[in-house]
Amino acid sequence: METEFELIAKTFQGLEEVLAKELTELGANNVQTGHRMVSFTGDKEMMYRANFALRTAIRILKPIKHFKADSADQVYNAVKAIDWTQYLDNGTSFAVDSVVFSKEFRHSKFVAYKVKDAIVDFFRETTGTRPNISVTNPDLQLNIHIAENDCTLSLDSSGESLHRRGYRQESVEAPLNEVLAAGMILLTGWHGECDLIDPMCGSGTIPIEAALIARGIAPGVFRKVYAFEKWPDFDKELLDRIYNDDSQEHEFAHKIYGYDINRNAVDIATRNVKAAGLSKEIEINQQDFRQFTQPAEKSIIITNPPYGERISAPDLLGLYRAIGERLKHQFLDNDAWILSYREECFDQIGLKPSFKIPLFNGSLECEFRKYQIFSGKYKEMRAEGGEIKSEEERRQMADKRRFKMHREFKRALDEEDEEEEFHVRGRGFDDRDSRPRGGRPFNRREKDEWERRPPRREEKPFDRERRDYGRNEDYGRDYGRERRDYDRERRDSDRGGRRFGRERQDFGRDRQGGFDRNRKPYPRDRRSNRYDDEED
Repeated sequence: METEFELIAKTFQGLEEVLAKELTELGANNVQTGHRMVSFTGDKEMMYRANFALRTAIRILKPIKHFKADSADQVYNAVKAIDWTQYLDNGTSFAVDSVVFSKEFRHSKFVAYKVKDAIVDFFRETTGTRPNISVTNPDLQLNIHIAENDCTLSLDSSGESLHRRGYRQESVEAPLNEVLAAGMILLTGWHGECDLIDPMCGSGTIPIEAALIARGIAPGVFRKVYAFEKWPDFDKELLDRIYNDDSQEHEFAHKIYGYDINRNAVDIATRNVKAAGLSKEIEINQQDFRQFTQPAEKSIIITNPPYGERISAPDLLGLYRAIGERLKHQFLDNDAWILSYREECFDQIGLKPSFKIPLFNGSLECEFRKYQIFSGKYKEMRAEGGEIKSEEERRQMADKRRFKMHREFKRALDEEDEEEEFHVRGRGFDDRDSRPRGGRPFNRREKDEWERRPPRREEKPFDRERRDYGRNEDYGRDYGRERRDYDRERRDSDRGGRRFGRERQDFGRDRQGGFDRNRKPYPRDRRSNRYDDEED
């Protein structure tokens, strides 16, 4: 039996658990999830099967050395110390791909150049010649991953990314990645138990990936070449045996429907479906989702609507309002899963999601939300034994909640720092809380504690008993009634209205020197509210 070795399967953030489950079902050992990757152990056959059968893996790496490095020179020395004659000779070509998350190494291409220089210098010193570099079609693809000072140098057994299945003939602008589409379907738990509908299918990625899952067809059947086929120890008979093994394939008793409002997208999706040989399982038609009607059979919707990059804001919000309206009235007693990244778009749907999963579509931090559409009232459905979340969904929701709370906590810290800086420039703090005015609590529990605090009056020091001067006193005010502007009683005057006991000045037409001749002069003592001639 061939000795097992370490392998790494890379994936998108949010799909690590799905990929780990795939590997376990495939027979991999020591499966452990990480950040955008899953490590496992297996032999050569497992490496071949992982490339051929995994739906949510981007590439499969075979580590050849782990080391620590704090500088580019240390990377160079560690790579040069490897016996590269096991993997290369002077007649083969190679390329280096790098992924770097480190304060010391800020440029990934610089790291790739150092690895390339170390390999070239190794051959120059040992053989007098050097291998060639080929970026487009190398004989050996290398990958170096650096996280701070932890470095892993690996052989890339996949070559071209595994999301390039081989069935896509054409695509619309910004098509959905095949690995992400397969991950979305697997996250819902659907494996062909009912009809599946994508009302905004674009180039048909979700329907095709769903049909492959429903039929049990491996995504590698359309693939032409893998990088490991150029390795010195490549076993062609083993790969042919894996390729011709159709023991996992089975019939699909239901139907998959794809719709799109764009005629060009419908034509492209139809050609892709034919290229995949799935015309029997998938039906593509042109239809606006606003004309969507209740399906006759039990169904599930999985879709990726537009996010707004190529559609105006009013039309975008109107689209999501239409999605909510159609789901509420024309998709009763079914589940719908929607991927989007704009919170305002989700708000327009107007339905409460029962499940949220954070996913990344490229660089966009999205959410994959589940909507359970049921007839009648929610309480009645629960009384009849309806269950909103399975145990797997509850666990994933807990993971998502921890992810979101950590993100909100960091955001709150940043906001608090900004508010504190604002306070230093001369603004005050709210005496009910140590945070500046406008600062929000970090979580629900802290918010509740914050709101249960006693009023400000009870927290002020030296809060002695206030006196009650009654309602009608000249200088007092009743503190038991609502406060009013100008709470002091006004005095009457025979010479017109007064404000605060002072006679208004008349700047009329017949004035001389600013005052009316028929009026008394301005009082000498403003506080007395009296005129000189009134003293006599």
